[in-house]
Amino acid sequence: MTRHSVQTQPVDGQKPGTSGLRKKTRVFMGAHYLENYVQSIFDGIGGVEGKTLVVGGDGRFFNDRAIQVILRMAEANGAAACIVGQNGILSTPAASHLIRKRGTDGGLILSASHNPGGEDEDFGLKYNGPNGGPANEGVTDKIFARTKTIDQYHILDAQDVDLGAIGTSTLGAMTVEIVDPVADYADLMEQLFDFDAIRALFASGFRMRFDAMHAVTGPYATAILEGKLGAAKGTVVNGTPLPDFGGGHPDPNPIWAKDLMDAMFAQDAPDFGAASDGDGDRNMIVGRSQYVTPSDSLAVLAALAHLAPAYSKGLAGVARSMPTSGAVDRVAAAKGIECFETPTGWKFFGNLLDAGRATLCGEESAGTGSDHVREKDGLWAVLLWLNILAVTRKSVKELMNDHWAEYGRNYYSRHDYEDVDAGAAATMMDGLRAQFGTLVGKTFGPLTVSSADEFAYDDPVDGSHSAGQGIRIGFSSGGRVVFRLSGTGTVGATVRVYLEELETDPARMDQDAQEALAPIIAAAEEIAGIRAHTGRTAPNVIT
Repeated sequence: MTRHSVQTQPVDGQKPGTSGLRKKTRVFMGAHYLENYVQSIFDGIGGVEGKTLVVGGDGRFFNDRAIQVILRMAEANGAAACIVGQNGILSTPAASHLIRKRGTDGGLILSASHNPGGEDEDFGLKYNGPNGGPANEGVTDKIFARTKTIDQYHILDAQDVDLGAIGTSTLGAMTVEIVDPVADYADLMEQLFDFDAIRALFASGFRMRFDAMHAVTGPYATAILEGKLGAAKGTVVNGTPLPDFGGGHPDPNPIWAKDLMDAMFAQDAPDFGAASDGDGDRNMIVGRSQYVTPSDSLAVLAALAHLAPAYSKGLAGVARSMPTSGAVDRVAAAKGIECFETPTGWKFFGNLLDAGRATLCGEESAGTGSDHVREKDGLWAVLLWLNILAVTRKSVKELMNDHWAEYGRNYYSRHDYEDVDAGAAATMMDGLRAQFGTLVGKTFGPLTVSSADEFAYDDPVDGSHSAGQGIRIGFSSGGRVVFRLSGTGTVGATVRVYLEELETDPARMDQDAQEALAPIIAAAEEIAGIRAHTGRTAPNVIT
């Protein structure tokens, strides 16, 4: 075995964000691309000499080959050890937990989250810090700067590591430990929740369907739901992780998890349904004939988390991303706890969690989590719902009706316009900014604009300032529309339009969400000119 320093040149990339760097798989497979980015990560965090790293991913195409490269590069850069999930598998929340439990110097997580997988689809890689959370802005800035100047990378010439054999071996001078990817995470869940109560719920005849979408959560859900909790065999469907996610789109929403939605709205529907995404950090919750929006799910969990052992003493505070509905704000106000509105990105929650200012956090994009790790956690959210159902013995529909009766209903929807020309999307956003001075007081149908701004955030923990986080238009009715460009795709731009209206009249809480939001939807089109700028007559996805 010999170590090489390979001469290279910078490649055109993009700044890694909370979700790391995402590109088409073939880009990562191109000459020197993966190696350049891995070396840039190592250099950007101050080197890995003597350090221990966690490595694993969601099992998508190229996951296993990329891990072999990362291990050989870690050794050549002087790393002391790497802890790797068996067969290269680690869900993102499980990786966060492993980093924290083992006290490592961080980890490399291979995933493009909810994006499709395959040789012609998407791949991603990100660095999480020693707290188990996504790298902060300072670190990602250094990594990005290095990608623009990198001139060499270091790699060991060696045979592949056997990723399937649990145990410890050596690669050159570095220790490689292959671990069961599920065991530590499952133990943590058993510490947080009342597994006896959930077992009794399943023993009573309670039926559930969990769609793992052929993604990473399959082994976790099977081991915990069917293994530890006694759910019937077959409760977990699509439970084997596949490199292309079975040709599906592993995004847990009513569009891509249509089979689950159909099952939950059928005459013989199970009592409870859930799904998770590619890397296991997102969730979808569905009751019998009752879809639960991610914003409502966060609010219900905040209201009833005390029913689970880990949160029995109450919450220090809650936090939501700015586009997420204000439903959780109303819970926080009633409980007298802090509520934070942050930019989109889990790193902002991480600061609040580390400081003890928040216990539960959530994003409208189906991500919910708590201070048990520093990532959103799909299966954790499902288990907290199960704990609440086990204690209350109410249906999901009953819990939602109770919640709306107490706090009001925040009708909410997100309209996604995917793969829009980036220039056209930017022009639309500039047009919205240009209207800030003239919008307030204008009427659009029954609505009057009460505010218009671009969200900025001053972090109460580290003092950092984040500008340009989304355009907000508020209405005197209490509703609002938010416009954002998303960075989670790999082609063009995704325009996300978030629509919200608060309803406190009990007689009007059983409307279809799109009907209840119709005036907001019409106002959003008139203000932004979405059709004119994008050429789209309708969104690709409505959630």
